Amino acid sequence: MRIVDKIYIDGQFTTPHGEETADLYNPSTEEKIGTVRLGDLEDARTAIAAAKRAFPAFSRVTREDRMGMLERLSDAVMARDSELTDAMATEYGAPQYFTSFAVSHAASSFRHMAEVLRDYDFTQRIGRAEVKMQPIGVTAAITPWNSNYGFICAKLATAIAAGTTIVIKPSEMSAIQTQLLTECLHEAGLPKGVFNIVNGRGDLVGAEFSRHPDIAKVSFTGSTAVGKQIWRTGAETLKRVTLELGGKGPNIILDDAELDVAIPAVLRVGLMNSGQACIAGTRILVSEARKAEVIDRLRAEIATFKPGAPSDPTVMIGPLVSQKQYDRVQSYIKLGLDEGAELIAGGPGRPQGISHGWFSQPTVFANVTNDMRIAREEIFGPVLSVITYRDEEDAIRIANDTSYGLQAYLHGKDIERMQVLADSLDCGRVVINAAPHEPLAPFGGMKQSGIGREFGPFGLEAFLEPKAILA
Repeated sequence: MRIVDKIYIDGQFTTPHGEETADLYNPSTEEKIGTVRLGDLEDARTAIAAAKRAFPAFSRVTREDRMGMLERLSDAVMARDSELTDAMATEYGAPQYFTSFAVSHAASSFRHMAEVLRDYDFTQRIGRAEVKMQPIGVTAAITPWNSNYGFICAKLATAIAAGTTIVIKPSEMSAIQTQLLTECLHEAGLPKGVFNIVNGRGDLVGAEFSRHPDIAKVSFTGSTAVGKQIWRTGAETLKRVTLELGGKGPNIILDDAELDVAIPAVLRVGLMNSGQACIAGTRILVSEARKAEVIDRLRAEIATFKPGAPSDPTVMIGPLVSQKQYDRVQSYIKLGLDEGAELIAGGPGRPQGISHGWFSQPTVFANVTNDMRIAREEIFGPVLSVITYRDEEDAIRIANDTSYGLQAYLHGKDIERMQVLADSLDCGRVVINAAPHEPLAPFGGMKQSGIGREFGPFGLEAFLEPKAILA
């Protein structure tokens, strides 16, 4: 049983003022594996005060020194790769294909931002004015449970590169992972108060970070509903915000696609992270002419996506994070049946042979229309919908007929044609033929998928304010 009873403020681990506790579970077994003591309003304010004290000095730290800090943070995280991976497998249940790169991906955030920092021009001449990009002030980060290490490290890396101090509220459901990661970050030896991490409830600690007048900017990753609340709360003090929110990504199979290549890719990006991913391509768009063969191939291929615990290296679908999330996904599967969609794989309940754990069958619906709720609402589980289109123009219309606009996928042979189609998609990123992630390219959403961008120079500038000096 793991007891997490410390938070991190002003360069040290300290006992929270808050006395409320929350239970921690292994989602693969439903067993309680620990408890976390949660910070309260006083802890949130103490963390903000520490970041505020540290800001004046840290905002003047040289580029070279900040780059050195980023390199040390990366090394410190990688030094405990095995422990961090084990904690993620136990507390989150992700399959090995995901946990095997999660820690190195998080650690690389610091090195990528050091690369951006090395080349970024903080002072520019525009006409008769000198324009300086200055640190925005004390920042806050609020992060979710579906990639705990990655979100914390990416936001922290950007804050350090910009010369801002930061307070972080991670998901309390990831407290064991957060504790280990914070120990790594502490080993990097940054000045006191530069980063502060408080486990706590969103409606207490997160809300305080969103409204406190000493916070200049909030960077949030999570649901659209919570993102709207953060924006409303922050508007009272005109906080800058970066909101990376929900998605309902179109996963478009073009008529020239080679299905031996496209179908496995379509399912990988649709079921990534056991479906608990805002960038998942959950709406599979296929032409009416190829509908029958695509459905047959999907039905056959999804049978190879084995569900199970992370101890099995062949598993592709892990458990959902909690009983609440399991119940939510099950309700959407029932809704799909009620709406008249055709079930071609999966369905309600656990996968065959699994009697416990929050496992939901990888599920595919066909004969889905884009006005059904399963096609419009983010489910955040391994549930996919097949929607037909008449021609490419109709495919783009359907793809854009959503309140979301985070990431879209195109599968086909004609790269030049797909690049033209990409220009017509209303989303922050378009991935052609399962192209790999580019860590320096901007990431974020259009419409209700968010505001602002993260990663690379665009992400850095979100933590800076331009000042024009005319002489």
